[in-house]
Amino acid sequence: MSFFQDKVVVITGGSDGIGKALIEALIPLGAKVATCGRSHDKIYKLQMEFSNVLLHAVACDVSKEEECRRFIESTIEEFGGIDILINNAGISMRALFLDADTDVTRKVMEINFLGAVYCTKYALPSILEKKGTVVGVSSTAGYRGLPGRSAYSASKFALQGWLESLRTELLHSGVHVMWVCPGFTASNIRMAALDSHGDSRGETVLNEGSLMSAEECARHILRAIERRRRTLVLTLLGKVTVLLNKVAPSLADRLTYKHYYNKKGEFVK
Repeated sequence: MSFFQDKVVVITGGSDGIGKALIEALIPLGAKVATCGRSHDKIYKLQMEFSNVLLHAVACDVSKEEECRRFIESTIEEFGGIDILINNAGISMRALFLDADTDVTRKVMEINFLGAVYCTKYALPSILEKKGTVVGVSSTAGYRGLPGRSAYSASKFALQGWLESLRTELLHSGVHVMWVCPGFTASNIRMAALDSHGDSRGETVLNEGSLMSAEECARHILRAIERRRRTLVLTLLGKVTVLLNKVAPSLADRLTYKHYYNKKGEFVK
């Protein structure tokens, strides 16, 4: 029998990318899945796509605490509790700090960090009862600050620090707390990334076809949950980045600069 059989799994940001891939992987394993997304149209499309299975899908902006509360409470009412919460909803940005409106930092922090805080706050009593799992989908940017992604990096550093505190608080509770860092994974996050004024850029600077697929990433995440891993860093580049930043931070500074700037000192990525 699957580890996820009859477990209630909540996934924020499930309308596309890694979140949707997690849903597609969990349903055949017998999980009862609840998800949310900001777009009513995408949520409706998701409901139609999975109309023949038990999927609780709700339109919810995770940056709004009251909407998170309603989403979590409706999930508990629907399924009777929550075993696993995967805080996956997130947004990126691409703009130098000097050029970016401060509102960009606020938006990114509200979605990437506070969204996880809100959902976990209301789900935790049920997860404690079931000795379940809390997961945060982070990034290598939570270990290594990236130029042009200052708000994104800050939100992921905050997420990981908060989860580490939570893990320690719950050390003897039976609850498993972990975070995963997918590295560069093919998803919509770069297309939806905010520019210096907080608008979606609608473009990506990477070759999405060459990146790890969302489906492969989802498989790694589910395996890590089942094995109760402490953390999960995916892709060779991600692992090297985390290690290098730990053992040779000055070298990591120079290599990161070289990656994101051209020889004229112009920010290009």
